[in-house]
Parts: sequence; structure tokens; C-alpha cells
Amino acid sequence: MNKSAFERKTVGNVRLHVLPTDQFKTYAISVYIGTPLTESTVTSVALTPFVLRRGTAKLPETKQFRERQDDLYGAGFGFDVYKRGDYQIVQFRMDMIHDDFVSDKQSMLEEALRFVGEAITDPALEGGSFRAKYVEAEKDTLRKRIAAVINDKIRYAAERSIEEMCKNEPYRLPPLGKTADLDAITPQSLLAAYRQWLKESPIDVYVVGNTTLEQVEPLVESAFRWDRSTLASYDRKIAHQTVEQTNTVVERLDVTQGKLNMGLRTYVTYADDEYPAMLMYNGILGGYPHSKLFLNVREKESLAYYASSRLDGHKGILTIQSGIEFANYEKAVDIIKQQIGLMAEGQISELEMSQTRAMIANQLRESQDSAFETIALDFNNQLSGKSRTADELIAQVEQVDIAAIRRVAERVKLDTIYFLRDRKGE
Repeated sequence: MNKSAFERKTVGNVRLHVLPTDQFKTYAISVYIGTPLTESTVTSVALTPFVLRRGTAKLPETKQFRERQDDLYGAGFGFDVYKRGDYQIVQFRMDMIHDDFVSDKQSMLEEALRFVGEAITDPALEGGSFRAKYVEAEKDTLRKRIAAVINDKIRYAAERSIEEMCKNEPYRLPPLGKTADLDAITPQSLLAAYRQWLKESPIDVYVVGNTTLEQVEPLVESAFRWDRSTLASYDRKIAHQTVEQTNTVVERLDVTQGKLNMGLRTYVTYADDEYPAMLMYNGILGGYPHSKLFLNVREKESLAYYASSRLDGHKGILTIQSGIEFANYEKAVDIIKQQIGLMAEGQISELEMSQTRAMIANQLRESQDSAFETIALDFNNQLSGKSRTADELIAQVEQVDIAAIRRVAERVKLDTIYFLRDRKGE
């Protein structure tokens, strides 16, 4: 059995996606739970998976919970919290060795799904709420995670520039929430928020491996205790903001290197037909070592320690990040603006085109060698409502010409310039 297409079905008001393939020696399981970014829920949603990883009703002690993973031949269980567009996404994932490679008579897939299902939907409780010691311990863990972002000035500048650029949009909120919100969260309030989160959020369950939808469906029905009356879906309407003028923000902290970040509105998202051209735009501008930002800002002018760009295709925002000497601020801004201008003029070489096509194609082909990357690409389709396989996206990128890139480049608007610098001269 070679890799075929995803088989899909709605089970318990949750979307189930199964990719039958014998390409991998493991089963890959991912569960995506998305919720709109809001001030009132962002921190409790971020905290929830930290608490869920501490134990289940059947394995209430964290030591038992972790030992069970060892019993399952060292199965890996983990989670991520991030944002895609105006949604906060919690992704749980587990990889489990295939039955053919163990002597155990039990179904490894069934055991893995039961473990994930109990971890997400049947948590350890005491006195009708989450265990207080787990909630308090994980609040400290989350505080440290948030502090780590603040202490990493590259990440801090990236988040602050988005916060300034999107100050009136949900996208301004950091996916890990806010430290100031943690003190007010109690085991009782977190359990109530958790139950509402599970009941109302769009949920996608993925299984990739040597199996079928027919085999997986009853296992999922048995493993997950959903209490859901409706099938929730993502709101795919993108609220693009117009740019009247570029906003400049200078923040001063005790830093030894300046962080110059820029936020641009592209008005192109993953669901748009122009998305492949915007992928090329990002790659040529700053996505790779051969890009205009890297070569002109860092290499030729020696103005930056690093210079690159990043595209959030679900929000339609492109961000530029660079590390510079404080005195080079104005010159760096000018040269970065020049590169953006060159893109809008279509000043792109055939070498830049071919190198960027090759880099994008290689990344997409490599993603097909990973079960979880294959899942991630398909989840982009669910989130955006636009269906593209890796091969289809490669083919679309191959068809992009300089004229197509220029058309999307002409729409790009510089929204925000954010500069983090030292306190000298305050």
C-alpha cells in the first residue's frame, strides 16, 4: 500500500482524517483544536495542555502517565500552542510504532488512540476540578515559557512588532497568553474553560499509517469522550486592514544589539489563487540565504547580523526581522525599503527565480517524508478551505513568473516599523 489520499468522515461532531500508507514504520496521530484569539480565553487555552499532560483519570499521577508512554515502546506524546491567522491552535501529537515491529498482541494504534483520547478528554480531577497542585505547577511552567520569549530579544521583537501592527486585531495576542492573567485562573475556572473549549472548538483528528478509515473510526469513537452537539468550523473570512500610513515604534530596553522588524500587509492568503506567487515573493525577498534582504542588507552592506522575512499565509502578513547596530537604523530601513520597492518593480533575476523555486520545491518534497509534515500541510487546507497537495503546490509554484510576483508585490503595503534599541539617549 503506497500513500493515497486522505479518507475523511465526521465522528462525534469532530472531523476525522486518515491517510492509509505503508511509507512509515509508525502511526502518527495529531489532534488540532482551534479557538478564536480573544483576551478572555487566550491564557486559559494556553495553560490547558500543560495541565492535561500531567495525568488522566486512569493515570492520575504524572509518573504513571509517563511510565505508560514507556510501556508503549517509548511512544512520543507532546503538544504545541501557536497561532494561525486569528486562531489559537493547540496541537496534540503522538507517534507509535507499527504492530508489525513489536511482539505485543494488542493493537498499537488502538493503544495510542486510547492514550491520546484519555489525555485530552478524560483528565485527572479531584474534588470536581483540576488537581490544584498540577494547575499551580503548570502556571509556573507557563510563566517561565512567557519569560523565555521576553528574554529572547529576537522573539520578543517579533511579538512586539505584531502587537503594534495588529493592536486592534485578535492577531496581536501572543499564543502563550499573558502572565498577568495567570493569577486569576483557579482549578475550577480552568476546568469550566476547558469543557467549553472542547465543546465549541473546531477539532480535527488525524491518523497517518498502515491503516484505513474503516479501522480507525471505531477506535476514535471509543477513545475520545467528546460532549459536542454541533460540528464547529473555522471562520475563513479574512479581515484585511487598510494601511493609511506607516507606523513607526521605537522601544528602549537594556539591549546591546538593535532589533529592526517590519510588518507588511500582503492582502494574499493561503486560500487565494495568488498564494504560490506570494510564496515566491517571500522567498526572493527574505526567505532564503540567496534572498535580497540577506545579500543586500547583511552581505553587501554589512548592516545586519541577520535579515530575513516570514510569511503567515493564514493572516496575509509578511514580517521582516533583522539585527543591526543602533547607529545603522536609518540606513538599514532605507535599504530594506529599496528591496521591497525592487520587488514591486519586478526587478527580479532569473537566478533568484530558479533558486527560490528549487528551495520551495525541496521543502515541500521533504515534508512528504514526514508524517507530521504531511498532516500539517493538510491541516492548512482545513483551516483555509483551500485544498492543495504538496505536489500541486510545487506545480503551481513552477508556473509562477516574474509578472505574477510583481502583481502581488504591487499590493504589499508597509504597515509598521518596530525598532528595539538601547536606553542611551532616552
